[in-house]
Amino acid sequence: MLNQNFIDMLGQKSVIRELFTYGSERAKEIGYENVFDYSLGNPSVPTPESFTQEMLRLLQSEDPVTLHGYSPSLGIDSVRDAVARSLNDRFEMNYQKEDIFMVSGAAGAIAHAVRAVTVPGDEILTFAPFFPEYMPYISASGAVLNVVPADISTFQINFDAFIEMLNDKVMAVLINSPNNPSGIVYSTETIDKLAMILSEKEEEFGHPIYIISDEPYREIVFEGIDSPFIAAHYHNTITCYSFSKSLSLPGERIGYIAVNPACENASLLVDMFGQISRGIGHNCPPSIIQMAVVKSLYDTSDLSVYETNKNILYTELTKMGFEIVEPGGTFYMFPKALEEDAKAFSDKAKTLDLLLVPSDTFGVPGHFRISYCIPTEKVERSIPVFQKLANMYL
Repeated sequence: MLNQNFIDMLGQKSVIRELFTYGSERAKEIGYENVFDYSLGNPSVPTPESFTQEMLRLLQSEDPVTLHGYSPSLGIDSVRDAVARSLNDRFEMNYQKEDIFMVSGAAGAIAHAVRAVTVPGDEILTFAPFFPEYMPYISASGAVLNVVPADISTFQINFDAFIEMLNDKVMAVLINSPNNPSGIVYSTETIDKLAMILSEKEEEFGHPIYIISDEPYREIVFEGIDSPFIAAHYHNTITCYSFSKSLSLPGERIGYIAVNPACENASLLVDMFGQISRGIGHNCPPSIIQMAVVKSLYDTSDLSVYETNKNILYTELTKMGFEIVEPGGTFYMFPKALEEDAKAFSDKAKTLDLLLVPSDTFGVPGHFRISYCIPTEKVERSIPVFQKLANMYL
């Protein structure tokens, strides 16, 4: 018998992916340059030369059996050691190789972390707006994801609602900063307050409450923005990282989990991830990609274009009357729509070949997401199209 759960999911496909597919087909009809596709968070800048050169060196110089063979279950030891050292150098932490688990991107990292710290029926809290795929990530584990309503004036954490929702079934809090879809970066003040509340509740409930910190946009932070390293502020932090955005490597599916050495049960968690892999068919990212990424642990792609694009869009759209909490990082913006129905608003934009993602699946009504990882010249050419859309509401 076919699994009804996955049949039901066919009717709940990703709005982002469907818009992206539409945009690709529409571009074949009228030309790529005439479709202003702000749907998918696909990096628009090339990977650093350090990564490319290391891939070439590995392919030309190293033993192909090693390059293309299975890696150890927890990842290649030398790679885990290098990741730990890079985190210590950058954030004044004290990770060891034993605290690092190599994984296929941040999605795989979250899947492992959730399963390690919950059993079916346990609760996880996250904060709106949130990445919609958190829902299937969590539900597939048997845990329950509950969403704390947004503070739409700042998109920092709505602490009043959060405290109200905290109960002894909550085993983890899933956070994403810099945030998809809002582009907001949680401040040191926000993270310290979150850490204080969780520490108090751990004592009250008699069990650890983990922060699962989803950090694929950690390196995309704009000038002057306060962006704390979460694990430095809270002991029970499991950091889920992907190189997809910082190194423009989304297709390579490479990332890691870093367990704060001060974390409760730290010595068990990474070994547990290896066993969780057996149940979800993860079985390590490719060996050659693990090896190559070591050369770029202190590098990024040229991420400056994202701040350039943000500045253009924020300046021009606010002039048109859009209400926007200015992003502090990522390549996303989350303006308020010009009508209450975000889908209807996005459908109007679609008639202008302007593809914007309605906000409903992000847990906040009446907004839309702009993913501005596109060439700057195209951002500039899209401004008159945004003006046409705004004029529809005059």
